[in-house]
Amino acid sequence: MRTRLAAALCGVALAAGTLLSAPAATAQASAYPTSTFDVTVGNTYTRGTITWYNRSVTVTGEQKSVDGFSCRGTSVFTLDSADVELSREFSANVCGMSSNFTVPVDANVPGGAAVVRICLDDGGSPATYFLCERYGHP
Repeated sequence: MRTRLAAALCGVALAAGTLLSAPAATAQASAYPTSTFDVTVGNTYTRGTITWYNRSVTVTGEQKSVDGFSCRGTSVFTLDSADVELSREFSANVCGMSSNFTVPVDANVPGGAAVVRICLDDGGSPATYFLCERYGHP
């Protein structure tokens, strides 16, 4: 009986020691760099955050139109380090209100986009750009 009890206690002690000496799991998602943007024309705007990934960017924000007959949209362009356009995408239009948007845009070159150009536009096709701003990779 004592032999079994001693063996059981040794097994428990060994297991506890193994668990206590095991390294803690420290898997963390790496944070991607971000930049803020603001393109304002009069009382209308597009503003928010650019998240820079290895081969794409995601632009999230809010756009505003103050007149139901004068719509606004957001155009997003990715550029490489030589200012060559890689890709472009557009938000949905907003007319006479504010609206949140998310626009993912490819930048399929090593290292991703060097520059993102964001334009406040009229929501047309083709779009008329009221103002564009450039944002470099942080």
